[in-house]
Amino acid sequence: MNKLVNQGVPINVEGQTSFLATLDSDRRLATTRTVSWFAWAVLIYMLGVILWGVYVRASGSGAGCGNHWPLCNGEVIPASPTKQRLIEFTHRVTSGLALISVLALFFLTWRVTARRAWALVSALLSVVFMLNEALLGALLVLLHHVGNDQSASRAVFLSLHLANTLLLIGSIALTAHWLTDPPARTNFSGTEAGPIVVGLLLAILIGISGALAALGDTLFPASSLSSSIRSDFSAASHFLLRLRLLHPATAVVGAAYVSWLVARCVVSSSRAARRLAATLTLLVLLQLGLGALNVFLLAPIWLQMTHLLVGDLFWILLVLVSDHALRM
Repeated sequence: MNKLVNQGVPINVEGQTSFLATLDSDRRLATTRTVSWFAWAVLIYMLGVILWGVYVRASGSGAGCGNHWPLCNGEVIPASPTKQRLIEFTHRVTSGLALISVLALFFLTWRVTARRAWALVSALLSVVFMLNEALLGALLVLLHHVGNDQSASRAVFLSLHLANTLLLIGSIALTAHWLTDPPARTNFSGTEAGPIVVGLLLAILIGISGALAALGDTLFPASSLSSSIRSDFSAASHFLLRLRLLHPATAVVGAAYVSWLVARCVVSSSRAARRLAATLTLLVLLQLGLGALNVFLLAPIWLQMTHLLVGDLFWILLVLVSDHALRM
């Protein structure tokens, strides 16, 4: 063992080097964990922004700032805000802060990870999806696809918006997850990739059909359950009302498939994966119950927001369970 003598006191160079390396590793681990907590905080904040967006649509406040973007009725801050204008303006401010938080998450992830780390890839995807989210939101306003617009193009843009939102929160969730549990670049198995991709696509389809059903409920509020059911089957009804039947159908099929997929993929996984899978199964049952309640109560705003929140949580857990399944 190499030793130096400094004023008669022996110094263990190898031990000191090992101690400093351990200390540096602990500091990096603590820093990475802090960034992971920040990523989870960004995800929670993003869910709040999404729920407020539902309130904007369901309350008919999407046209509160007119067809101006990013300004609100041509003003940076509305001088005489109405209720609808204030609701829409608040959504724009919180969305702007969401963009800043996602950019900050990417910067911090870049600082604490290797250049080819999976967490850095998902953080970069979060930025891409966040920018696309802002673009789609701007187009909805500039193309007048807000308020009482009943056009087919609004349904298309809304579907793209919903799919992008799911990809966004999924990327943020993976960033937070991979910061604390980074997979090796060769750690993923392709044996379950096919069924998992099908499950994720089914979940996105369920979300899109739910967004279209909610838009139909907002534009054409029903006075009773019987009239709502009749409009679903009437050939004279608007296409958004006839499309509402697609949502419960895809929800039942998707729930059955996801339940089978979870049982198949996590049977030999870790204890953490099994806990996530159990929670995911409970969310599936809760979401089906909320969907039925939403129909019977004629889609009140508070229930639409609750339904979407549980749906987003279901999506996040499905993404995390899929990651565990691919790493078996």
